[in-house]
Amino acid sequence: MEINDLVSTNGVVSNLKASSKKQAIQELARRAAEISGQPERAVFDVLMERERLGTTGVGNGIAIPHGKLENLDKLYGLFARLEAPVDFQAIDDQPVDLIFLLLAPESAGADHLKALARVSRLLRDKATCDKLRGTNTVDGLYAILAESTESRAA
Repeated sequence: MEINDLVSTNGVVSNLKASSKKQAIQELARRAAEISGQPERAVFDVLMERERLGTTGVGNGIAIPHGKLENLDKLYGLFARLEAPVDFQAIDDQPVDLIFLLLAPESAGADHLKALARVSRLLRDKATCDKLRGTNTVDGLYAILAESTESRAA
């Protein structure tokens, strides 16, 4: 499972405007609904339900909101670089400016966990995050995400 299996250029947002965690999730749910063909409300509800279980703000300015929807045909990823960091109630109490949203079919099982692990490994890399934070274009962000796949394969 590679990042470019999860996200395409239409799933990358270069300067997401949001003033709160809820607003960021709402905007990402809207965009994820467009990409996945799922109702926006269903996407938002599954993401907020997951947040109620515990924050997906994993630290170092990164959040990985995720959820499962029964009508999905495959895994969908969406990456956003926020225009300004927002409080995500992250485990390290630091605001979040990089978000990788992941949606999986109800039946995904191990594939969902593999995708979460892959995204987590990618965003644990400080050099990759520094590059993502220093890039303002969709194409540039996507290239960095895709490059992480290629560099591992080399």
